Amino acid sequence: MRTVLPRRYHSPDQIHPPPNVAGGVNPPVHNAHVKLPPDIINLHRGPHQPAAVQKHLDEINVNNLVLGALPDNAQVAQDALDAIHEAAAEDEKQQAANLAPPDGPFVNPPQHNPPVEAQKEPLQDSVDDEGIPFHLTPRRPPEKSTAYSKGPDAQAINFLQFPPFSGEGGKAVVIKKEGLPPAEREKFEEGEKNNAFNEYASSMISVRRYLPDIRESQCLDFKYAHHHDPASIIICFHNEAWSVLLRSVHSIFDRSKEELVKEVILVDDASTMDHLKKPLDVYMAGLEKVKIVRAGERQGLIRARMLGAKAATGKILIFLDSHIECTTGWLEPLLDRIAENNSNVVVPVIDVISSETLQYNHAPSKSIQVGGFDWSLIFRWHPIPPRDANRPGAPNSPVRTPTMAGGLFAISAAFFAKLGWYDPGYEVWGAENLELSFKTWMCGGQLETIPCSHVGHIFRTRSPYSWKVKQANPLKHNLLRLAEVVLGDEFKQYYFTRVNYRESEMGDVSDRKKILKDLNCKPFKWFIDNIYPELFIPGDSIASGEIRNVLTQHCVDAPTHEKKAKIKLVGYPCHNQGGNQFWLLSKTNEIRRDDFCLDTGFEPPYITVSNCHSQGGNQHFEYTTADEMKQGGLCMTISSDGKVITMENCNGSDRQKWAMNRKPFIPGRKAER
Repeated sequence: MRTVLPRRYHSPDQIHPPPNVAGGVNPPVHNAHVKLPPDIINLHRGPHQPAAVQKHLDEINVNNLVLGALPDNAQVAQDALDAIHEAAAEDEKQQAANLAPPDGPFVNPPQHNPPVEAQKEPLQDSVDDEGIPFHLTPRRPPEKSTAYSKGPDAQAINFLQFPPFSGEGGKAVVIKKEGLPPAEREKFEEGEKNNAFNEYASSMISVRRYLPDIRESQCLDFKYAHHHDPASIIICFHNEAWSVLLRSVHSIFDRSKEELVKEVILVDDASTMDHLKKPLDVYMAGLEKVKIVRAGERQGLIRARMLGAKAATGKILIFLDSHIECTTGWLEPLLDRIAENNSNVVVPVIDVISSETLQYNHAPSKSIQVGGFDWSLIFRWHPIPPRDANRPGAPNSPVRTPTMAGGLFAISAAFFAKLGWYDPGYEVWGAENLELSFKTWMCGGQLETIPCSHVGHIFRTRSPYSWKVKQANPLKHNLLRLAEVVLGDEFKQYYFTRVNYRESEMGDVSDRKKILKDLNCKPFKWFIDNIYPELFIPGDSIASGEIRNVLTQHCVDAPTHEKKAKIKLVGYPCHNQGGNQFWLLSKTNEIRRDDFCLDTGFEPPYITVSNCHSQGGNQHFEYTTADEMKQGGLCMTISSDGKVITMENCNGSDRQKWAMNRKPFIPGRKAER
């Protein structure tokens, strides 16, 4: 059987990053280093030289090539040589057809979803204890592959990567779509449509690209003395791009000590793309520490993670997304904190990988933020509060975080089980990160961000997937359950008043409440008072509701979310529906909604909405007895047509007088039955 190479996904000298790269080299930890002869390295830079390949195949220890070990025998060498000949012929054919002009953005763009001959072994079907069908990819006998290397009929090294060193060192790959030939532009656009990131650029980058060691000196000096149990690393995916998924897996193996990785479990949530079926089985089959768990039907992120957790054999579970890159030294700091205290739940610093260029953007320790939330129960990032910013060992020591984003974290399997795992009543995704965050703190654990651990993540601007679910709005369903179970009677109404709902929408939550009761977990008020005192409580307001101008009867109106930051305030006919016209006046004289405040400092004389900074100044408004919203000698003023709101010199006119309920916000809406 011929080994077919996946083309242009692997750089032949990737095992040895360029020696002059700033920050030192970062080769795979476990493979013996092999210096590839220049004429083989240059195969993807100039004329093809299959004779040179034949000459050196016997001289190179094939077990140490870029994709890991292949049996050092004549058949594999011949297969590799044949595949190189085929790829070279295909390249020449493409060049002859002028697929890309010589001065275009790239020559010979990648073949997406490369064909791979699949193994013939049948998959083993099974059903988990909740009745969810799945199957495991069968493992090859251990003696045929080492822990971090490829098996006998996995792909050989691809010598034809082009262009060389695209994206190396985490650099950006900039592609001008307008310079692509029509066929390649179509691939570019299809990649963006299917993935919500630049999959075309990703396919230009080695799946084992070099990243510099970004650890700060204080992190390099840390001594991790604890015994570390090896981790089961769980990655869930659905229709993920080939290059991105492979890069995620390789970054784990290349930048982790072998003894710290017990297994990598890939959970396929019913992908429909061909490259994630048998080709993926073939690619991963030779990696002894990789398991593939396949859901028989779409589960969504939450249940897919539970499939992975149940298949895991390690004492420590690490959950990662399928579009990440781990950096050098990422794993030890996470495992060390859990070894110190089994109830610690820890998250790495999440660096941003550009969705357009795949550039890796490193966040220095002094700039990292911690997680919070608002009363729509949406996760928010916040600066580290002073009480934690001044902790011993700052800025590189572990820092408490009230909540986590939820995509990347490490947890003891025993502690996760004690907390009741995720709520099995949740659908698809959403709320699970806050549920686990709240339960961790309230039930005896601690949630921390670890500044010495960095993992890059591609942040999409939209989800490219669709779901068929029981609930019309799965996120709302999950959040209703979260509020009812965790927030308690005192605080759940802050969420309930924001949504129209029926009690039947959340389903039965009695078993979830029982878990918190049996564990003697602290109430949610304890969490707010001790872990997140910075959270604004709507009930602490001194005025609430709409802000209505007494002359025009128009209300102050503006959306408040990150994508609409610094948007100008407008006047709009009052609609008595809350939403964009609902405001709270805090005890510190901020006009706010959740974490967003009215602000006069960005585009005077206009008023904008921006993140609250708790410093007064341009966010301080005095609601006077004359019904003015006053800041210094200026008053909030509406135009005569009721559409424009600005700050003008106070003059006592009705255009500067506003009606607002001078009472704290008291939630009271009840659910429909």
